Amino acid sequence: MTRRFALIIDPIGASEERADYADTFTVVDAAAPALSVGELSTQRGDGVFESIGVVDGHAQEVLPHLERLANSARLCDLPVPHHEQWRQAVAVAASQCPAGEAVIKLILSRGVEHGPTPTAWVTAAPASDFATVREAGIKVVTLDRGYGLDAAEQAPWLLLGAKTLSYAVNMAALREAHRRGADDAIFLSSDGFVLEAPTASLILRFGDRFTTPAPTGGILHGTTQLSVYEHLAGRGFDAGYDRIPATDLSKPDAAWLVSSVRLAVPITAIDGVPIPVDRTLTAELNQYLLSPRD
Repeated sequence: MTRRFALIIDPIGASEERADYADTFTVVDAAAPALSVGELSTQRGDGVFESIGVVDGHAQEVLPHLERLANSARLCDLPVPHHEQWRQAVAVAASQCPAGEAVIKLILSRGVEHGPTPTAWVTAAPASDFATVREAGIKVVTLDRGYGLDAAEQAPWLLLGAKTLSYAVNMAALREAHRRGADDAIFLSSDGFVLEAPTASLILRFGDRFTTPAPTGGILHGTTQLSVYEHLAGRGFDAGYDRIPATDLSKPDAAWLVSSVRLAVPITAIDGVPIPVDRTLTAELNQYLLSPRD
């Protein structure tokens, strides 16, 4: 794939049932204008999205991504996506992806201001080459997200548990990490607990136990983290969820950021403190994550 593929979806009600939804899809030129100037996704970031990794034309973990898209839609008071309609749209986009790695994005917007229906579309594009960073690893810094661990419960209107299009803060965090000489960041709650990275989940290893922050406090439950845990459980490892104090970030025997497209990237240092890298396990995890998974 040398260019992007785009498909506009005409959203239908979640309860409508039929075998084929192809007539609700419109292929458009991804390089041409397609959205109204009144579109709220661009005006206000008022919408939700998912990014699905594609390997050799196979879209990975489609069901978990669609379930998370539906959860984000509910949190944002958007119409719940029709599961089968969106699954078929993903299949169409995946069919346009050649051998190698690509990324499919699902976007559901509130639509045009004062419009009657939401706007929805799917894109496919070549993925960046992450082979080097998967092997060499990254340095990260910690950044205070400015909310306590109970913020999602106390202030649900902050939408901390939804994967929204409002990613300005996440991108600002990455720029701040770069200013500090690092490659990425890990958010901390204002009361001193580990959260997640701007675009990835965090997994820490202490001895033979793997842990990740519990998916509360506005943390997205990572689809790739769930896949890694499935693999680790199959290997007989103890993999669980904890409230992790920030002070523990200087103690892991290994650490990774994991996400749908970048996959498993080892962390080599946190706030300048070196972290051991398990290169053998990292290679094993990425080999697993590059295998077909539904």
